[in-house]
Amino acid sequence: MTTENAAYPRPLLVRRHWLSLDGKWRFSYDDERRYRHPADIARWPLSIEVPYPPESRASGIGDRGFHAACWYQRDFKVDGAPGRLILHFGAVDYAAKVWVNGRFVASHEGGHTPFSADITDALEPGARQTVTVYAEDDPQDLTKPRGKQDWQLEPHAIWYPRTTGIWQTVWLERVADTYIQKIRWTPHVEGFAFTFEARLAGEPAENLTLEVTLRHGQRVLAHDRYAVLGIEVDRRIILSDPGIDDYRNELLWSPERPTLLDADIRLWRGDTVIDEARSYTALRSVTISRDRFMLNGRPYLLRMVLDQGYWPDTLLAAPDDAALRRDVELAKAMGFNGVRKHQKIESPRYLYWADTLGLLVWEEMPSAYRFTRTAIRRTVQEWTEAIDRDYSHPCIIVWVPFNESWGVPELPSIGQHREAVQALYHLTRTLDATRPVIGNDGWESTATDIIGIHDYDGDAAHIEQRYGAEMDPAQLFDRRRPGGRILTLDGYPHRGQPIMLTEFGGVAFLPDSERRRGSKDWGYTQLATRKEFATLFDALLKAVIMSPLFSGFCYTQFADTFQERNGLLTADRKPKLPIADIKKAVTLKRTQIQGVV
Repeated sequence: MTTENAAYPRPLLVRRHWLSLDGKWRFSYDDERRYRHPADIARWPLSIEVPYPPESRASGIGDRGFHAACWYQRDFKVDGAPGRLILHFGAVDYAAKVWVNGRFVASHEGGHTPFSADITDALEPGARQTVTVYAEDDPQDLTKPRGKQDWQLEPHAIWYPRTTGIWQTVWLERVADTYIQKIRWTPHVEGFAFTFEARLAGEPAENLTLEVTLRHGQRVLAHDRYAVLGIEVDRRIILSDPGIDDYRNELLWSPERPTLLDADIRLWRGDTVIDEARSYTALRSVTISRDRFMLNGRPYLLRMVLDQGYWPDTLLAAPDDAALRRDVELAKAMGFNGVRKHQKIESPRYLYWADTLGLLVWEEMPSAYRFTRTAIRRTVQEWTEAIDRDYSHPCIIVWVPFNESWGVPELPSIGQHREAVQALYHLTRTLDATRPVIGNDGWESTATDIIGIHDYDGDAAHIEQRYGAEMDPAQLFDRRRPGGRILTLDGYPHRGQPIMLTEFGGVAFLPDSERRRGSKDWGYTQLATRKEFATLFDALLKAVIMSPLFSGFCYTQFADTFQERNGLLTADRKPKLPIADIKKAVTLKRTQIQGVV
């Protein structure tokens, strides 16, 4: 049971025996929510190509109307191999229920995070089995985390087409009766070590040991074996410190040198291997030192681009694994060392390519747009699952639970809204003490490790004046209000944290001919010629990079996204300016500012 020539969906814990269930499924809308069980559905009027959402053209349906519920079904075959069979879903938006052969096996709430079910006991004799999925996703419910999905019929302003139901891969995995369910890596650069954690699942067993081998290429760095007491293993793996020679630096992960360490993990019962998997990790640290962001203990200027993670034909779902890799390659080719994934928990395959090719990632929680207890409960649950899924990816360097006060719109005046931001900040820091957290990016900061500013002024001279060498930071926080919002709330003054311009630019190249045709496309600044576009882009980047105030920036944006035409690339990833020219502007050096990389 192995899928040939397909990308393994969970790159941090890879097994040999698995099967993709992507492809043709039977499909039916259920707008009146008439059905409660697969047996209630007499006929399936449509077919859909999973994992593309039904709103997308690639799904074969392309219906962007309001549909609150839908059903999926397909048959699959299993071999007679021993062990347990696990059914995995990468993401189903928003709430899902799953049956196998008419037997209920799983439910999940949260449109951006994975879930799975052991379906062994639901299998029937013979090879043919049936899986059915019910997805419920009220398109006008503003209390669920929805990111950039529009609640109006037609996309408007900065919101885009909805995504309903299955939008990441569905797959089967064959495991042993007792197996490794999850692992977690925590690097400790200062001690040249890792914390390795593993959790077992399945049938209880005795006389278990867990073997871990770490390699750099062909060189074995560690080979340890631990007794398993209970269902969890938590051990420190200490590498032999090579000292101050070049090899130590060679082992550190960075965008310039994305060194990954391969890991082989085996679960033994006595003298028999009962489960084995491949993984990887990396030695890298991200910290804050006064007003600077630090990578591996050194000041590091973040040069990022905002990435919405949409495609014209597939929406939130990626067209394929090659498209995810290409997006990472394009960001690097344009000179950026990181991306801010905006309002999207991206596919693990994107994070794999960012790990492998060397691209830093800010992970941001998709927002709800109404403040209620239900909205906060849903946000906390899904954000916790996202951190758990992605903790071990070295590319992720910052967590962002809120953006621009979305979902907490009355931060200056309502205490509950402020408490929500602070609670998510402290929860995130509790779940992961190794990465900085931005409580609310853009403005109205309370609890945060980085002050993020959003400023779409299209005049580079204004940007230079507002944030240049003559600007006193105290004056910035007392008097300047980009976007009409205060940067920090009363009682939460700037405490010396790094300041970054985390959204700026937004320049659209819209020829006059398009405007005359009544195009609804737009940008924060709209220019009619490519030359004007290139000139302003260069000027904005120069003004931001040369500001001693900023320890990082994020340009808006990577690619055009539906009506928002302010990308450096078109929606189909064609550059609007020569890649070499973009890179030259992005990688401009601060040669006159001592001590800044």
